[in-house]
Amino acid sequence: MTHTVSDTARRHVPADLPTRIQHYIGGQFVDSVDGDTFDVLDPVSNEVYLQASAGKKADIDRAVAAARRAFTDGPWPTMLPRERSRILHRIADIVESRDARLAELESFDSGLPITQALGQARRAAENFRFFADLIVAQADDTYKVPGRQINYVNRTPIGVAGLITPWNTPFMLESWKLGPALATGNTVVLKPAEFTPLSASLWAGIFEEAGLPDGVFNLVNGLGEDAGDALVKHPDVPLISFTGESSTGQLIFGNAAPFLKGLSMELGGKSPAIVFADADLEAAIDATIFGVFSLNGERCTAGSRILVERSVYDDFVERYAAQAKRVKVGYPHDPATEVGALVHPEHYDKVMSYIEIGKSEARLVAGGGRADGFEQGNFVSPTVFADVAPDARIFQEEIFGPVVAITPFDTEDEALALANGVKYGLAAYVWTNDLKRSHNFAQAIDAGMVWLNSNNVRDLRTPFGGVKASGLGHEGGYRSIDFYTQQQAVHITLGKVHNPTFGKADVDHH
Repeated sequence: MTHTVSDTARRHVPADLPTRIQHYIGGQFVDSVDGDTFDVLDPVSNEVYLQASAGKKADIDRAVAAARRAFTDGPWPTMLPRERSRILHRIADIVESRDARLAELESFDSGLPITQALGQARRAAENFRFFADLIVAQADDTYKVPGRQINYVNRTPIGVAGLITPWNTPFMLESWKLGPALATGNTVVLKPAEFTPLSASLWAGIFEEAGLPDGVFNLVNGLGEDAGDALVKHPDVPLISFTGESSTGQLIFGNAAPFLKGLSMELGGKSPAIVFADADLEAAIDATIFGVFSLNGERCTAGSRILVERSVYDDFVERYAAQAKRVKVGYPHDPATEVGALVHPEHYDKVMSYIEIGKSEARLVAGGGRADGFEQGNFVSPTVFADVAPDARIFQEEIFGPVVAITPFDTEDEALALANGVKYGLAAYVWTNDLKRSHNFAQAIDAGMVWLNSNNVRDLRTPFGGVKASGLGHEGGYRSIDFYTQQQAVHITLGKVHNPTFGKADVDHH
């Protein structure tokens, strides 16, 4: 198809886009040691718009060395919490003041609708603010045995933290790891996802302006199998925090094992939303539409399986499908857009292949292909399958796009078996007005997080993480502080030393 004027007008290209992105190591922007680069596409045209330095082992080695120097010789780990907190608040202020530009670049690079990208930019600022406050309020435990002993906990940063982040909400998820890692006094090497390096390239300027010492933050771009792999296997990186696919998580687990590294992994999900007949159906439909179609469906906690009690099933499916058809697919920069472009043609192909699988497994009630009116770019029509059997691939496997599977159930026991009948266990959503049932059901679900009569509303103080194939460990609130610090127990005797005596000569016989 020939490009018309209106086609190019519909692709919004931000002003002052870089044409290349470098690594940031020890306070300097640098090319890869071997000079290698990789192409970065924008998801609306799938055209290459910049070259990013392709990091390999040599670049990771340089970045880790800089981070290690900043940890052993620099001021950051030994600064007072209040001093680190001030810098983190400055970071939050700068991010907030630039939220429109950040959102514009994020939306262009990832295909996220601009309104949602703006929300993510503000969340990134809030993540820094939250950990800036938490680190000052942090109190460690003391245990007393009056007159005999005091035991207290001493907490110290661990060293160089390796942070590996995904492409779905890049800037926000980078902040979710950078905030607590830096707040607790560690230095970091960030390896952002190769599909979306644009917003990550802004951290360097933000941190410099906020007064973060050189070498505390380092960034290496590159492919997971090169840069990510080298970071995981580096002997001087004791901690890895990873968000991404479960299969990648398994690889990281294996590669980190010989070094006995601390691991925190937030992996995939196939989260159920369980709708009982007594639920507020309108609220449940609204929330479950948003839950799977927001962030273009590229969301680890998406409620991508909806289980509906049979007595309201037909009504629910009909209303849900009608509303899904009204979800506005559009260009990411348009404020009216609700679903934008998927991040990359590779991912688009994967999602479309699942839609084809679904057509042979279940009843298609909305969407089912490329969005109308978009001849190019990674635009998928919000897709709804009904009557999905529990052994269907679209019920079992994470699609990570605007695709949802709806399945009926008859009894509470059946609903629970369906909810737990996948390998994942990240989130779950329960819709019912029966108070007893809501709590009992929530507690029986294999999921790290459950929302009752609510969409995915995050409180940053709570533990974030999953069970089964959805992850290992938790971050959020004090769990993040625990992950990014070492805890040392110190014991002091106050009274007479009480201990058994071995090997002392029996003086009474002399």
